[in-house]
Amino acid sequence: MNLDEWFQRGMTAQEYVDSMNHNQENLIYIYEHFSVPREDYPIFEAIQKRDLRAIILTEDWCGDAMLNIPIYLRFAEASHIQTHFLLRDENPELMDQYLTNGTARSIPKIIFIAPNGEEIGTWGPRAPELQQFLDESMDNLPDKESPIFEEKRREMLTFITKAYRDHRNFWDHVYEDMKKTLS
Repeated sequence: MNLDEWFQRGMTAQEYVDSMNHNQENLIYIYEHFSVPREDYPIFEAIQKRDLRAIILTEDWCGDAMLNIPIYLRFAEASHIQTHFLLRDENPELMDQYLTNGTARSIPKIIFIAPNGEEIGTWGPRAPELQQFLDESMDNLPDKESPIFEEKRREMLTFITKAYRDHRNFWDHVYEDMKKTLS
């Protein structure tokens, strides 16, 4: 299947958000509180001329998706990038073409498509600064064999979700990294 066909199979942003069972409230919060800087409008005008589309591979339980998707949606609105969503777990054939480091089905993964249906680039699953934050958080977990590992892992994921929602500097890192990908 080519990318045009995958795109046509996808949900709109509204359909995706309406279908969410996890993280919907936080995703909407970020969307409502993030706006693209006016000084970047010339960048958006240049991107608009490219007539891009995008496919986002995601799942609603993913904290990175909760953070990145609303910021991307603001970026896409300003750039007029028509975007469709596919669930990672229902589309392994496509997901496996976009593995992180060749092994991980990390999401979200945004695939940018030219008008002729060719891929012109990808973004995801997270900005480098967030990867560093995640790596440092993971380093503080006890050994996987420890009886408290799962409890501490859940606590860490709750902390990360709250940090993603509340730290606007994280939002800015995501936005700047997306902008760099398409500028």
